[in-house]
Amino acid sequence: MNPASRARTGPGALGLVLASSTRLLGVEPFFMEFIAGMEESLVARDMSVLLHVVTTHEEEIAAYRRWAEGRLVDAVAVVNLTEGDRRPQVLRELGLPAVLVGTWEGDPGMPVVRTDDGKPVRDALARLMELGHRRIARVGGPPSLLHTGARLRAQEEACKEAGIELLVVDGDYSAEAGQRLTAELLGRDQRPTAILYDNDVMAVAGLSAAKELGLAVPGDLSLIAWDDSTLCRLASPPLTTMTVDVHRYGVLVAEAALDCIDGRPAQDRWSPAAHFVPRGSTGPAPE
Repeated sequence: MNPASRARTGPGALGLVLASSTRLLGVEPFFMEFIAGMEESLVARDMSVLLHVVTTHEEEIAAYRRWAEGRLVDAVAVVNLTEGDRRPQVLRELGLPAVLVGTWEGDPGMPVVRTDDGKPVRDALARLMELGHRRIARVGGPPSLLHTGARLRAQEEACKEAGIELLVVDGDYSAEAGQRLTAELLGRDQRPTAILYDNDVMAVAGLSAAKELGLAVPGDLSLIAWDDSTLCRLASPPLTTMTVDVHRYGVLVAEAALDCIDGRPAQDRWSPAAHFVPRGSTGPAPE
C-alpha cells in the first residue's frame, strides 16, 4: 500500500506497541527517554507517539491489524526484535509503514535503525580485564531478543580470546531478576569479581544484593550497568555504565518513520554506540 493512500486529515501518529509488563515499564527508564526523543522529531509535524502496552507478540500483531484497518497511525516503530520475528512480514502484508529498531541481520525490506551491540560488550570486558578481573559474569536480558544474542556472542568471543571463563545468566530486566541472579552468582564457590548487566534496573538491584551479602563495591566486586539512567547516578556508589544516548536513539527512529510516511527511499541509520563511563562501582580485582 502506498503511504500516501494512508494520509489522514487530522494530526498524525507514530505507533509504538510494547510487549512487556506494565509493572516493569513503571521502573524501566529506557522507553520514557526513547519516546521523548521520538516526540521531539514529530512535534514539528503536529504528530505524536501512540503507545500501546500488551503482554505478547500475538497481541501486538492484533493491535497492528486494528491500527491498519482504522488508519489510526501513519507508521509504527518495532522494538525488541526476536529470533524468527513475524512482525516485519505481518506489517508488509498490512501495508503499514514500519521502522525496525535495533539488531537485525540482512535486509527486511523496511528501514532499520541499527545498533552495534557487540563492540560495547568488548569495551566493557576490556576495561574490567585492565583492572585485573578474570571471573566476569553477565546478567543478560531475555535470550530470545536479538540484541541479547549479539551481546552474548561478543562476550563469548572476547572471553575465549582472553582465555577467561564465560559466566552468563539470563534475566528479564526486572529488579527481582537482578537481585536474585546476583545473589545466585555471589553464592557460588568461585564467585565472579565483576558483573556486567544488560540494563540499569537489574544493576541497581544487584548492587543491593551485594551489600546484603556483606560485599564491598568495588572492593570485593565491580559492577557495570547498561543505559545510564538517573538510577545509576543516584546509587551509592554511583554505578559505572555503558552509556546509551537513548534520546538520540528515539530521534533517529522518528526521522526514519517520517521518511516512510513521506515516501522517501528507505535508508538504514545507526544509533550512537554505548560507551564506557567510569564511576564508583568499578575498581581493581580483589586478590
